Amino acid sequence: MFIDNDFPKLLGAELYRPHPAYIVEMAVEPVVVHDFTKQPGQTVQLDRYRFFGAPGTKTSRERTQDQTIGTANSRSIVKDKVLVSLREYTGPADPNNTNLPSTFKIARETLMTAQRLLLDTGNLNMFHQSIGSLTLLDDYRRWRDRVFLDELFKAESRGKSSDTQGGYYYPENPTKATSTSLPAYTAAQYASERFKFNVKTDLLEVVKGLRKRNVPVFADGYYRCIADPSFMKDMRADSGFREVARYPGMGQPNPLMGAQSPNSAVYGGGQFGQAQFVGGEPVMPSGFVFEGVRFFESTNMPSKTISVDIGDGNGAQTRDTPPALFFGPQSVGVGIGGPNAQVLINNNDDFSRFIILIWQLYAGFANLNKDFTTVGFTITEAY
Repeated sequence: MFIDNDFPKLLGAELYRPHPAYIVEMAVEPVVVHDFTKQPGQTVQLDRYRFFGAPGTKTSRERTQDQTIGTANSRSIVKDKVLVSLREYTGPADPNNTNLPSTFKIARETLMTAQRLLLDTGNLNMFHQSIGSLTLLDDYRRWRDRVFLDELFKAESRGKSSDTQGGYYYPENPTKATSTSLPAYTAAQYASERFKFNVKTDLLEVVKGLRKRNVPVFADGYYRCIADPSFMKDMRADSGFREVARYPGMGQPNPLMGAQSPNSAVYGGGQFGQAQFVGGEPVMPSGFVFEGVRFFESTNMPSKTISVDIGDGNGAQTRDTPPALFFGPQSVGVGIGGPNAQVLINNNDDFSRFIILIWQLYAGFANLNKDFTTVGFTITEAY
């Protein structure tokens, strides 16, 4: 009875438990629509709202007492319907070929021992540790985070980002020579490391572009960025960044009064400002704020490369380009069908010797507005 009823529910609950290693979905805050009645092959509607545009002037909105407003010029609240087709997703994947499905296998004796441990101690964390539930969580959450990242990366298809559209941004803001190459940097640019993403000429330009495009900010008043650690290394090493980071604010940093020390998170790391949390729950990274952007680091970013001559005298080479995604809210959406993510058990258990299981999800994902995202890159010197 425990194996058939309670065990899948205990494992399924793990799929929803927050973990500080998987921060992408938390940072993105996707638009979510869940229709329990929908199955794979059917569609779920996501709504993308538009801005009205030019606000006019004070005089243009002024009305007189004898003026009739009427309904002849009525405007509807305009929204685009984005239909996502539900697909069935499962995990884990074959370790040698991620396109092929696989399963998790737990020895029944291991599960029975874990069950006794749970009944004796009532400690759910010990139960999960004893059977390796974190492996299940890691596979599902890492896959789900990567899916949201891939949706944000679709903004690259818009071309070079600007004040009017989202897209890619390379240091010094060049336009790609081809789809896989950049124009050459000069020897002077190489000497001053202008092929690396920096604060004064790159970060400020990216933020300006987001603001000029009227990309909304999140509820905390900031844009967000999910960056590869190598991207953050280049930005943290930039003199413009370090100059601000030297001044944490007024007096001794206090996690409960972060507004008095706006730059303390640069020193204190991602946990600064999270002194209050629910006992037993993981402390999720809060990121750090810099130049109107809340930054998060993720080790789940895909590898990117481009052919470019950085001006070091070695000519054009294929260089790694660690990315960073700058975005506003409602950039990505997900439609979910059926019971949401769940754990299923296979009855083919080799004469009751093993418990064989998978996680399953019916979902469809979509980039709702490519102009809400700028895909930034830095260029590494090694090749």
